[in-house]
Amino acid sequence: MHRAPFFTPAPDWVGDTIPFVHDDVLYVYYLHHRRDSQEPGTSWHLLTTEDLVHWRDHGEVLPHGTEAEEDLNCYTGSVVTDDDGLHHLFSTAQNPSRTAEDGRPRQRVAHATSTDLLHWTKHPELTFGAPEGYDPADFRDPFVHRPVPDGPWEMLLAARHSTGPERRRGTVGRLTSADLRTWEPATPLWDPQRFLTQECPEVFRMGDWWYLVYSEFTDAFVTRYRISRSPEGPWHAPRHDSVDARSFYAAKSAEWKGRRIFAGWIATREGRRDDGPWQWAGTLSLLEAVQREDGTLDLRLPAEVLAQDTTPVDPGLGPVTLEARTGYAATVGRTALPARATLRAQLTLDPHGRAGGLLLRTDAEGEHGYVLRLEPRAGRMVLDRWPRAITGTEQWQISGDVPHLLELERPADLTAPDHRLDVVLEDDLLVAVLDQKVSLSTRLYDHPAGRLGVFAEDAALTLTDLHVTTA
Repeated sequence: MHRAPFFTPAPDWVGDTIPFVHDDVLYVYYLHHRRDSQEPGTSWHLLTTEDLVHWRDHGEVLPHGTEAEEDLNCYTGSVVTDDDGLHHLFSTAQNPSRTAEDGRPRQRVAHATSTDLLHWTKHPELTFGAPEGYDPADFRDPFVHRPVPDGPWEMLLAARHSTGPERRRGTVGRLTSADLRTWEPATPLWDPQRFLTQECPEVFRMGDWWYLVYSEFTDAFVTRYRISRSPEGPWHAPRHDSVDARSFYAAKSAEWKGRRIFAGWIATREGRRDDGPWQWAGTLSLLEAVQREDGTLDLRLPAEVLAQDTTPVDPGLGPVTLEARTGYAATVGRTALPARATLRAQLTLDPHGRAGGLLLRTDAEGEHGYVLRLEPRAGRMVLDRWPRAITGTEQWQISGDVPHLLELERPADLTAPDHRLDVVLEDDLLVAVLDQKVSLSTRLYDHPAGRLGVFAEDAALTLTDLHVTTA
């Protein structure tokens, strides 16, 4: 058994996730990424949980094909159950040796069935590629659902038109079927002419609202969502339409016991350093989406994740008020945080001030470490660090003009004074949630240990309550 909140199939990594629920069990299929292996091929592995805390690792459940077969790489897809109780798995089949006219590998849709969700029978005779008008090398991530009970099945795909501006051809392609075996092209579900592609699309309903979730890397590397009153759209963008930051990608969701649970991967960085380039795949993490009255979503850590660490930790930091309306002030705890810790901090921050928040894994002076900073004037939560990138030996070659890790900026409503910060740390992983609404997930490499502190900058801040626990 493995415990939440994070799972990594060491020495390998979790790629795109495919969550599915059956009999109150959450199944998280994922692309098993062997980053350091020279052996070709990507297969599906499976984790299951009944409580979001204890996980069973079933290992490989959908083996990839041979180098002579189309599904050498079994990429992202979806799982559904038909009216007779048979489970259907749709995946992206890709083999680098099978190319389109421009030399890029073709992407095709593959089909498998199962009676127990663990053992799958492939049906290569049902594999198909992009219909006319679509790019055959960008036709992936099939998501199958039934928007109307007893109506036809729909398959949504991360597709691209075969012609048009190179950067704006992305579309959420759509096919329909009566039997899950024969598929016919239909009008795209969403064709914004805005993105290279909209990866890992999914559609679901919560109450009176429909949601279209997708991941993109044109304007930003992020998972976004849109809302509508109809499964046909039009699809409106909320003011804040992202699920998390740059490092939590390809997130998809499933309804589990009446709750909407998102699964995604927290990306690693090359060289295990804060300045390293982001890498594809990482560690499984979960978030829970809670619907607001206007249809927008709050993203938070599931309560089960926050409750699993039960051993109290004394960080040597009690309630404190910092008055720094024209300067800077900080207070740092006496003892280092454990490598795994769950924090809940209640803060009161001047809504007209510049900034305040938590110092994480910092030194005794509060100078070297990470900064989880709330900025009321800018309306955002960011992750910063010190020292920042150092590009040379001179003082002016410290990147002091880079105000935070740019991919780790989250829009937030800080117009009220009182706030709650939930933070989960485990080794090089961080998930922070503001007011049970705004999540920020990432890696922390350069400062593996340190203390907890609070600070205020051109603002007044009061730490009114603090709880720290570990496993």
